[in-house]
Amino acid sequence: MALLVTPLVSDVSAISGEHGGGMNMRGTSRVKSDEDPACSESVCAQSDKVASRSKQEPKKRSRQRTPNNRTTTAFRISDELWAVLQPLLPVPVNTHRLGGGRPRVSDRRCADAIFYILRTGCQWQALDQTELCAHSTAHDRFQEWVNAGVFLKLWQAGVERFDELHEIDWDWLSMDGAMTKAPLGGEKTGRNPTDRGKSGVKRSVLTEGHGVPIAVEIEGANRHDMKLTRPTLVGIAVERPEPTEAKPQGMCLDKGYDYDEVRTTLKEFGFTAHIRSRGEEIKELAREAGFKARRWVVERTHSWMNRFRRLLVRWEKKPENYLALVHFVCGLIALRAAGLFG
Repeated sequence: MALLVTPLVSDVSAISGEHGGGMNMRGTSRVKSDEDPACSESVCAQSDKVASRSKQEPKKRSRQRTPNNRTTTAFRISDELWAVLQPLLPVPVNTHRLGGGRPRVSDRRCADAIFYILRTGCQWQALDQTELCAHSTAHDRFQEWVNAGVFLKLWQAGVERFDELHEIDWDWLSMDGAMTKAPLGGEKTGRNPTDRGKSGVKRSVLTEGHGVPIAVEIEGANRHDMKLTRPTLVGIAVERPEPTEAKPQGMCLDKGYDYDEVRTTLKEFGFTAHIRSRGEEIKELAREAGFKARRWVVERTHSWMNRFRRLLVRWEKKPENYLALVHFVCGLIALRAAGLFG
């Protein structure tokens, strides 16, 4: 049976292949429109449009192009913070047996890397994909500064600066605890009763009247808040004035601290206990519009601390490493309240 093929053009030579056309394997004609003088007017018009479009100048960008980094490196130590942190760093000691070795990575770069870990919550190995420094160098420098108590000193310096400029409000202090996840476990972790028994850590924070943290303690998530009252009060980071009858020092606590043991401890330290249940606060709110419990400042401080994602989820197995990061954040909050960052 003969195969009937209808030519697309009138020129027979286009079918025979003399002008680069010819038949394909399926029996249909293959014609090059740019070489065929008998191309239709629509095809020619379309090719003219494409040619004219290619000759037009490209439109200029109205906004600045975003730089292409391997990862974001916006979280860096500011010059103002570095001026406070640098004097607290230990003097480096060359441990090479011949006094040589590779050049030491600058402390500023390591501080940027540690702050990047604290702010983003990424793994230490992720620093290798940034332009900061190697993860091993940053972690070694972090351990060196933890052993030297650098972050505790930074927190104390921040609270002292805030006290000089704005004065610590000792009249109304607030204390409360917050639980976060600790997937890797380690010391001072426990089963979180509010997270289906998963591993977690509890952070007990004491703040002054403005919300600046002045004491902090960590324990397992299964530890009751009232059990952390004494360790938290013992760890106040600055010198505390003696309370008097004219200027008592009130301690605002929630229902979780409503125990005789807590009241005895507060009286021993010279604080006036103000412990109210949520039911009492609801009645007060109904009587007075806009009423707020005075301890809301410590809850706000916990929210500030959780914005640093390395604290939101504890990945450090060593409690001293996690506590050093908590001290770092407390120092940043105190310095910010003192107006260091504008």
